[in-house]
Amino acid sequence: MYVAAKGGERAIVNSYRLLAERRRGDPAVPELEVRQIREQLRLAVDRVMTEGSLYDRDLAALAIKQAGGDLVEAIFLVRAYRATLPRFGHTQPIETRAMRIDRRISAAFKDIPGGQILGPTYDYTQRLIDFTLAAGGSPAQAIEGIAPPGETPDVAGILGTEGLLEPQTPATGDPQPMDLTREPIEFPAARPERLQNLARADEGFLLAMGYSTQRGYSHSHPFAGEIRYGRVELEFVPEELGFPVVIGEVEVTECQMINQFAGSATQPPEFTRGYGLAFGHSERKAMAMALCDRALRARELGEDARSPAQDEEFMLSHSDSLEASGFVQHLKLPHYVDFQAELELIRKLRAAAAITESGA
Repeated sequence: MYVAAKGGERAIVNSYRLLAERRRGDPAVPELEVRQIREQLRLAVDRVMTEGSLYDRDLAALAIKQAGGDLVEAIFLVRAYRATLPRFGHTQPIETRAMRIDRRISAAFKDIPGGQILGPTYDYTQRLIDFTLAAGGSPAQAIEGIAPPGETPDVAGILGTEGLLEPQTPATGDPQPMDLTREPIEFPAARPERLQNLARADEGFLLAMGYSTQRGYSHSHPFAGEIRYGRVELEFVPEELGFPVVIGEVEVTECQMINQFAGSATQPPEFTRGYGLAFGHSERKAMAMALCDRALRARELGEDARSPAQDEEFMLSHSDSLEASGFVQHLKLPHYVDFQAELELIRKLRAAAAITESGA
């Protein structure tokens, strides 16, 4: 049991003041506005929204400003605020096939229905510092890809028509998944709960664990079947109407990872899936999530689960940045009594060892 020490209130108040001064920086430099963060640090905003479980660009930008750029602290602020909000209901599942696409690529097929759209990406840039940005320069104008109108079929359908890719169908009765933001996760966890956990998980942790699966720690050979980024409509069914109405749009990134599967006693050889979905333009997060999702399906597919990324309890219990940060940073709190007890124990053990040696 950990008990927070209360005291030094004047010092704490002064700490708040010093923190505010440090966050503001040189008063001679114009203060950073929330709208500037929202519009120009979009990838940071997207990460905070994803791991904070709340789609609100203005709020995420404000949290980043308040946290002085510490994204984990900003995620903490967003989640804390989210916990105070009332819930009026649930939207309908989003339809990513109807996405208004800004970017769509496949590493598995060159020619895909609707075409490949490179869109905004760092993939083809040279990693050289652009000093013109420091001088207020603007990047060169690019010709944007044009997404095809209407519904764009996913690449997985190409393999699905031949029966080479496992089907993705709802469980019998299509039960409502547990809400991880309101109920603690229990093991073994169903895939919907695992995906919720991975969506909120720290991007760096998922990236490292996803990388481990590619280095032989889960016998996985993935292909990026499709990555798409764009806007999808949100539909809600008001009780007084009884039918869905569109209440807005959200930007999301979706990743379908395709993996080899040698088959089992009950399933033929086929390709299997890993899935990732994140708010905004979050390709790295969605890809790492898809890799980890597939690794965590090992037992479901009859595979040996021997690697850390395949260990459900290890992955889901340690992936949350707030849990990890809180437990590490609690070490800064006073532990005077605990340490004195340990210190006294070490002294007694050393004294006993000295007596034993002298007697020998």
